[in-house]
Amino acid sequence: MLYLLFEYLHKHYDFPGLRLFQYLTFRSSLSIILSLFITTVYGRRIIDYLHRKQVGETVRNLGLEGQMQKQGTPTMGGIMILLGILVPTLLFANIANIYVILMIITTIWMGVIGFVDDYIKVFRKNKEGLAGRFKIVGQVGLAIIVGLTMFYHPNIVVRQTVDETAISKSSAPMVLRKKAESYYYTQDVKSTITNVPFYKNNEFDYAKVLKFLGKDYQKYAVIVFLFFVITIVTAVSNGANLTDGIDGLATGTSAIIGITLGILAYVSGNTVIADYLNIMYIPNSGELIIFASAFVGACVGFLWYNSYPAQIFMGDTGSLTIGGIIAVFAIMIRKELLIPILCGVFLVEVLSVTLQVSYFKYTKKRFGEGRRIFLMSPLHHHYQKKGYHEAKIVTRFWIIGIMLAVITFVTLKLR
Repeated sequence: MLYLLFEYLHKHYDFPGLRLFQYLTFRSSLSIILSLFITTVYGRRIIDYLHRKQVGETVRNLGLEGQMQKQGTPTMGGIMILLGILVPTLLFANIANIYVILMIITTIWMGVIGFVDDYIKVFRKNKEGLAGRFKIVGQVGLAIIVGLTMFYHPNIVVRQTVDETAISKSSAPMVLRKKAESYYYTQDVKSTITNVPFYKNNEFDYAKVLKFLGKDYQKYAVIVFLFFVITIVTAVSNGANLTDGIDGLATGTSAIIGITLGILAYVSGNTVIADYLNIMYIPNSGELIIFASAFVGACVGFLWYNSYPAQIFMGDTGSLTIGGIIAVFAIMIRKELLIPILCGVFLVEVLSVTLQVSYFKYTKKRFGEGRRIFLMSPLHHHYQKKGYHEAKIVTRFWIIGIMLAVITFVTLKLR
């Protein structure tokens, strides 16, 4: 809102300093500072309020060291993260930008699902919380909204180089550009292409999955695109939820992922840098750096209280929201196929649970008793059972997260 106000004042009045708000770097700096302020300064008040309302975590005894000491620790701290994200975004981002609008919708949508789940657990004393099928319906609903908007909205386009043979046939506006000593044409078009790692041209078109249907396969591209969007949103949001099992693990890992996605959004939305790196340019997506800054600030600020020993837990209000944000953000900057690398920690946590449950059911059916691959799943609990202190587990997972972020950047040029 402040962005639109200063934009108006800059057009009609010549006040000094108003041009600063045109710069993404300036507004992203303000965004992360305000987000940190909200989560650290006002976070303390939120924790005290939750203490007074006795909104405490109910801990099941799983035989883990130090686990029962967490009984009664305030939960639903994801409210802090939501405030830390939404307030700076609404103030400093261009809220007329479709990418920003989708991220705000994602934050509120997933936040509501997580809040209802926590509310049922805490106030209704139902340990199961919101039924799994309702969570899935909520995640799928969000994915459909995002997918259809991405597919049909006129302002969501990518810039592509026009093949010489297609120049005379296309009626869309083109721009003549120069690179080195050669010239080429580009145009902004609707497309289902995305970035894919380790591939020659670094791009993949979802529509081509249906190429076997004949020359009219493009008509059904939305089906394939929606399938991928639904799969990614549900997988990542549940992955973040499973990772949130020990102090600071999900929060710190998400901050690392947020920094990476923010940088990728900046380079993808900057025509000069995108051209220099020879990566896909996505018009108007640079505005997402404001949201990414708020997201990172909220995660780091929350980590102030969530690091070992945690003074507050985010609950599903935070974990489901974080996962949904990461998934949708990656989809909008066309980097969702990098998620298995960037979100490798989430992926391993999900796989550990899937393998454990599947193997247990298989061995119980075949041998009459269930057997386990890990001492306990998700994976972080396996290492707790082996005697590792949770602070050491978290730190090592963070290091792995940083390594995966570096590999993600490398894939942009490693083709």
